[in-house]
Amino acid sequence: MRARVSFGIIGTTEVEVVAALAPRLERLGFASLWVNDVPGGDSLARLRAAATVTERLHLATGIIPIDRRPVATLDLGGIPAERTALGIGSGRAERPLGLMREGIDELRGRSEASIVLGALGPRMRRLAAELADGVLLNWLTPAAASTATAEQRAAAALAGRSPDDGRVVTYVRTIADEAARPALEIEAHRYEQVPAYAANFARLGTGALDATISTSARLADYLADGVADEVVVRAITPSNSLAELERFAETTAGWLDDAVADARFSEE
Repeated sequence: MRARVSFGIIGTTEVEVVAALAPRLERLGFASLWVNDVPGGDSLARLRAAATVTERLHLATGIIPIDRRPVATLDLGGIPAERTALGIGSGRAERPLGLMREGIDELRGRSEASIVLGALGPRMRRLAAELADGVLLNWLTPAAASTATAEQRAAAALAGRSPDDGRVVTYVRTIADEAARPALEIEAHRYEQVPAYAANFARLGTGALDATISTSARLADYLADGVADEVVVRAITPSNSLAELERFAETTAGWLDDAVADARFSEE
C-alpha cells in the first residue's frame, strides 16, 4: 500500500501563517499537518489554530520532548483527539525509556489521541512497537527506512500486535526550490554535529543530505511499498513565509500526483 503524504513545518512558524496554510493543505490532499516542537515554538498552539479552520486534516506534533515539556504541562484543549497524533520524544533525558513509558501512560489518561514515539535507536523503536500507536523515524534514506519498517513490523508481531496497531512515519526534510538549498544544507550540517545522529549516519554509511527530498523522483522513492506508512515532507524554504510555504505545498502536491500517475502506469 502506498504511503500517505503529510506536510511538516517548524514550530516557530507564526500562528497566523499556520491558520492560513492549513485549509490549503486540506484542499491539496495532504494527510496530516506535523508541527515540530522547539523552544519558542509551541506545536500544540499551532495545531489548535489549524484545527479551527479544517475539518479532515489530521494534526500531529513531531516531536514534543517531554524532558523539557512534561506531559502534565501540555495544554491539549481545543485539539480534536480523533484526528490528532501526539508525537513525543525523550529529548536529553538520563533515563529515556523509563520517561517514555511513563509519558505514554500519562498521555493515555489525558487524551484519546494516538501516540507516536520519536525513535532513533532500536530500544526506543521496540518500545514504540510494544506500547505506542506509531513511530516517527528521522533522517533515513528510503533504503534505511524500509529496513527500519520491516524491523518495526517484526517487533510489533513479537509483542503480539498487528501492523494495524501502529504506523511507521518517516520525516524527511524537503525543498521544492533550489533557492532553499542553503537552508537545507545548514539543517543537514547541524544534525550531523549531534552525536546520536552522527553515530547513526556513520552506522548507515550515509550523510544527512542523502536522507532529503528535492525532486519528484526522490519523493517517489520514499513512497515505494514497504518504506513507510506515512511520509512527512518537512518544508524547508528560504524564509518560511506563507507565500513560500504555499508554493512548496502546490509543488509537492504536484509531485505526488506525478508519483501516483507513474505508479498506475507501471502497474498496467
